Amino acid sequence: MVRLIKRIWGWVFRPSVVVGQGILLLVGIVIGIIFWGGFNTAMEATNTMGFCISCHEMRDTVYEEYKTTVHYKNASGVRAICSDCHVPHDWGPKVVRKIRATNELWHKVKGTIGTPEKFEAKRLELATHVWDTMKANDSRECRNCHSWEAMDFEHQSRRAREKMEPVVLGTDLSEGETCIDCHKGVAHNMPKIERDD
Repeated sequence: MVRLIKRIWGWVFRPSVVVGQGILLLVGIVIGIIFWGGFNTAMEATNTMGFCISCHEMRDTVYEEYKTTVHYKNASGVRAICSDCHVPHDWGPKVVRKIRATNELWHKVKGTIGTPEKFEAKRLELATHVWDTMKANDSRECRNCHSWEAMDFEHQSRRAREKMEPVVLGTDLSEGETCIDCHKGVAHNMPKIERDD
């Protein structure tokens, strides 16, 4: 057994094998860097506003709605783009979101929301998917830009202060609520919801 281990050890560290392994390792590293760079570049390219509104379904509907909101134009000059609210910033969750987005490509091909009428018919379903995701992750994307610590209650409206201050101070009795529970429709038109009378 010892003799076998010595033979394997000698073979692995023979100069010709070491050089071959080194070249193979170097080629693997170069291919890995190229793949990683290309993959990351593609992910970032799909996070741009231009990419998001490149299809008419988004450009003619939700983009037009978004342009009328405080997330598009405001006194501070800070603009949130589509990916700020719809794509996680952390790498792992971002990859998961991008994989799930392939379903959206399938529906683009099918023409599921290809006309304004089809879009409006699906608006509640689409919004509900986004709201459910935001509820499940405690409105993580909202918190990428908004923080409790940075809120200046003195400059908020009376109603906003009454709602937000108890949450921040921990005196709010509502358990499990998150940003999206109160802020649906903040960047897009609310879907029509059928109500029971």
